[in-house]
Amino acid sequence: METPDVIVIGAGLAGLRAAAHLADAGRTVVVLEAAEVVGGRERTDEVDGFLVDRGFHVLNPAYPAMHRGVDVPALRLQRFPVGVRVRRERTVVELAHPLRLPALIPATLRSGLITVADAVALARWIGPALIGPRTLIDGPDQSLRAGWDRVGLFGPLRTEVLAPFLAGVIADDTGATSDTFVRLLVRMFVLGAPGLPERGIGALPAQLADTATAAGAAIRLQHRVAKLARTGGRVEVDIEGADTMRARTVVVAVGPGAVSSLVDVPRPVTRGLQTWWFATDAAPSASAMLSVDGRRRGPIVNTSVLSNAAPSYAPAGRHLVHATCLLPAPGSGATEAEVRRQVGEIWGADASAWEILRRDDVHDALPAQGSPLRTTSPARVAAGVYLAGDHRDTASIQGALVSGERVARAVLRAG
Repeated sequence: METPDVIVIGAGLAGLRAAAHLADAGRTVVVLEAAEVVGGRERTDEVDGFLVDRGFHVLNPAYPAMHRGVDVPALRLQRFPVGVRVRRERTVVELAHPLRLPALIPATLRSGLITVADAVALARWIGPALIGPRTLIDGPDQSLRAGWDRVGLFGPLRTEVLAPFLAGVIADDTGATSDTFVRLLVRMFVLGAPGLPERGIGALPAQLADTATAAGAAIRLQHRVAKLARTGGRVEVDIEGADTMRARTVVVAVGPGAVSSLVDVPRPVTRGLQTWWFATDAAPSASAMLSVDGRRRGPIVNTSVLSNAAPSYAPAGRHLVHATCLLPAPGSGATEAEVRRQVGEIWGADASAWEILRRDDVHDALPAQGSPLRTTSPARVAAGVYLAGDHRDTASIQGALVSGERVARAVLRAG
């Protein structure tokens, strides 16, 4: 029976980062992944010459963990403009980061979306996150809705811009998400310039897998773990269709939907997103900004002409448009007709003939982040068993990478 020092179950971001860290420290590491490729929720497929991610993603290089275990330049990020395009009742306006796109400041001020009262309230809301994020994390928390009410943010900046934009980022339009968590996310948007790797979001886990392999870890795809059992001071790992393995330590880094089938913890509460991918010969706009519907007239929370920001995602002469909705309860989702109508209104174009490449229903897109915010959970959940993933830290790429690092350090401390 094979007995490596550590078995990592799951080759998503957290599992791959943990595997590399442990292998670098001299442990023999085997990573078992049920799917045919690494990445977990961060995957990219090629569909009719287009690069199509599993749901809409952006990668923010401002995340601190990105600079510890990722070769960011090698990803060749294609950046989105730091701003948002807003469909209003009679017009479309663009709000941009004043330091990154100063030429758009006059248009932003003329948009009618920013009042003096809103500007002051926004500064009161985001200021503490920019000045002292640690103090913010250690301080009191409340819901996002209550946080905006507290600072007096009630105008169109809230209702037409921040609310629809953030609904797509946190997969929640109820305002129940932690105010602290959202402020920390917005801080990263202010400091960073999000984009997409040239070869799709799947290039990130592919690079992490290469790093782990170079450090000595073995990655075995299509190895689904059925159960764990403690036997003779070791953890026995039962693999469907393969020989059982044992290890002194097992790191469980599977997605939220599979966690409770392997370890005795409650299933993490998650939020879902649905992304429609359209191909078209003519781009409906030259804008590369993420676009939202300030009127809130339909299921779409954000959309972009993705190929304007990331040309590598579409073949020459064609364009890729995404439209993302919150994933509702089964049986109550948006219809194709509703999505086509709204995406056409947002872009001011006829979307009736756009080709659908795929629809992604990602039920566990993001762990829910209620208040008060919990930024870490115990690494060790049973004798010899550790648990990693963004559901154990914060719901983000940053959270997944940090969780993998934190769990690896806990394993090494245990000897």
